Amino acid sequence: MIIIGIDPGYAIVGVGVIEYVGNKFRTIDYGAITTPAGMPTTERLNKIFHETAAYIERYKPDAVAIEELFFNSNQKTAITVAQARGALLVAATSSGVPVYEYTPLQVKQSVTGYGRADKGQIQQMVKMMLGLTQIPKPDDAADALAIAICHAHSNKMNKILKINKT
Repeated sequence: MIIIGIDPGYAIVGVGVIEYVGNKFRTIDYGAITTPAGMPTTERLNKIFHETAAYIERYKPDAVAIEELFFNSNQKTAITVAQARGALLVAATSSGVPVYEYTPLQVKQSVTGYGRADKGQIQQMVKMMLGLTQIPKPDDAADALAIAICHAHSNKMNKILKINKT
């Protein structure tokens, strides 16, 4: 199963592509879609949409996993990231690939076993689980890989539960 994990953002969108077969992970690609601060909102959203669509076309994933948004304070940031997330969701759904959404808590629990894990703990676990020599950069890419890992674990559990129900 090939999974694209996406960490939504407005200036930086983290993208991670993994393969999960027989309880083994293989890193295919990771990186970030970036938009400069001076670029008009419509152009930024267009770039995010098209570059996401290109990732999906290039890797032909079985699933796209995206993190749900969680904000405590800054409304302006929340609105722009929500707009970018909308462009990401449209790019994924228009490709016909199933889209799965996970909360930050679900991602942390899946990758580290602890819902209050900090960013450093998540990054170290991503590095270890994927057999990487260093922590993926930028941080958003490491987060995207964690989201993809979360989906691999969740999908495996859903299959086990489905088998046990029959």
